[in-house]
Amino acid sequence: MKNQHILRFYIFLQIIVSSLDCNSSFAQSAMINVSARKTLSLNGKWNAIIDPIAKGDWLKVWEEKKPVKKSDFVEYSFEGGPELNVPGDFNTQLPELVYYEGTVWYKKTFKYNLEKNKRLFLHFGAVNYMADVYLNGKLLGTHEGGFTPFQFEITNLISESENTIVVRVNNQRRKDGLPGEGYDWFNYGGITRDVNLIETPESFIEDYSIQLKKDSFDEVVGWVKIDGAIASQKIKVSIPELKLNVNTKTDEKGLAMIQFKSKFKLWSPNNPKLYLVLIQSDSDAIKDEIGFRNIATRGTEILLNGSPVFLKGINIHEEMPTRAAKAYSEEDAKVVLNWAKELGCNMVRLAHYPHNEHMVQLAEKMGLMIWEELPIYQHIQFSAQGVEQKMDLMLKEMIKRDKNRCGIMIWSLSNETYYFTENRDNALIKLEKQCKFLDPTRLTTAVISTQGYSNNMFDLSDPLYNNFDIMSVNEYVGWYIPWQGPPSETKWKLVNNTKPVFISEFGGEALYGNHGPKDVASNWSEEYQEQIYKDQIQLFKSNPNLAGVCPWILCDFRSLSRLHPVYQKGWNRKGLLSEKGEKKKAWYIMKEYYESIKTTRNEK
Repeated sequence: MKNQHILRFYIFLQIIVSSLDCNSSFAQSAMINVSARKTLSLNGKWNAIIDPIAKGDWLKVWEEKKPVKKSDFVEYSFEGGPELNVPGDFNTQLPELVYYEGTVWYKKTFKYNLEKNKRLFLHFGAVNYMADVYLNGKLLGTHEGGFTPFQFEITNLISESENTIVVRVNNQRRKDGLPGEGYDWFNYGGITRDVNLIETPESFIEDYSIQLKKDSFDEVVGWVKIDGAIASQKIKVSIPELKLNVNTKTDEKGLAMIQFKSKFKLWSPNNPKLYLVLIQSDSDAIKDEIGFRNIATRGTEILLNGSPVFLKGINIHEEMPTRAAKAYSEEDAKVVLNWAKELGCNMVRLAHYPHNEHMVQLAEKMGLMIWEELPIYQHIQFSAQGVEQKMDLMLKEMIKRDKNRCGIMIWSLSNETYYFTENRDNALIKLEKQCKFLDPTRLTTAVISTQGYSNNMFDLSDPLYNNFDIMSVNEYVGWYIPWQGPPSETKWKLVNNTKPVFISEFGGEALYGNHGPKDVASNWSEEYQEQIYKDQIQLFKSNPNLAGVCPWILCDFRSLSRLHPVYQKGWNRKGLLSEKGEKKKAWYIMKEYYESIKTTRNEK
């Protein structure tokens, strides 16, 4: 059994290392734990050119041509144009870009004195959606995907004088994109997360995995990977609080297995314990804060550290509603996650894409279990050329970045996909197997919303559920679908009676401060939304497999598909809070429900 674990992790490393095409036109797989490394932030003001018809490609704006002769002229310039804040979305920074989906060129200059025997990387936390990155007029490479990190090594490419980075950003929706053309959140474009220069030794600790192995409470099976010419090095992993020191050595490929036992204080919402972990090689050292816990299922129950836990969740978008803009900072994360804690949550569903690292790290420290999700949403063209490869790549990027975050309990691989979409089942089943192969320690799910509802019965018979640990369902009875009987007498027909059921979305819309009858949906009143929540709580009692619930959504959020001129005005109003953080009546119903669960479930 021990050898099987070792083999699995070696193969994992080989997959991760080769997760991106070796062709220089593609971005490189990003190193992890950037905040613990020697960095120079490139955040701040960047020059910009707005390019609605993508003429900049023909003009080759990355070359930054200047007039030389009297007869010369150039039809573009970064100088004299607008400046944009990085990180940040471009839609909220200039009035003319509010609904813009297209190309914006970013430019930043920097100087860097790179010491001998050091390496330098240009790291992006995320760019939405397509990014072409140039350094000093030459293409470094391209990255597709708006929510995962990427990097380029620029050790031998920088100048001793001034250097110029130009990034072509395009957030246009794509039929073959992830997500595709239609989705119910605001398409914030731009360089939306941190940009850093990262300096490393010639051979450095590029990646590592230090987590409890599946079904264990005291044994870690992991690895450390060295990147560089001197691949064979001594490795030491230390946890000072436990007086634990593990020594090993990398092989000729730079891989070292880590295996040890200890008596850990296990992480849980009531005790979000993290340990300082030191990782050292002959040439490098890095530190991290890592927690240890065990997540599993037993029949219809979800077990945290061996005890049943009821997931008291809330859905969150990566948006700071109080300023109607993309969330990107630790301060943003604190505001949103404190609301979740006040509601009584022990879990946050980070919908519908990987959120920034501030959100993940802070949630873990605050004792919030985390559901992290890929942007495989609704009308994805699973049969289109290249889509499965994009899904696979985004999965690897997501797992690589966050695999050491013990707060992450669930990898969600899709949301509201349709059984009649060509190649859906095949693509998602393959992706789930890949996910379990890369990370067997966490639970998997795929959210489905095409269940039948008639004669007061839910028919969750989609066979895709059989391939995941948790049966997750989005249902909006009381809003999109009228009740067909007493909520408490709802019946459930499940394709698999041996799995836990999680209600991953439910709710309805209400404009804060708008009041009216509790039985008239068209009034968009707080009272109608409040009644939906009261009825839903009665419905929860009817499901014997229920292991958790997750209202949609914490805060009202922007969406171009929300067209009502009086009640919506471009906002999805299903929030328990308004866009200003004001509590609607339904907030108090959900808070009371979550408080009541403490007496019926054993959380550790």
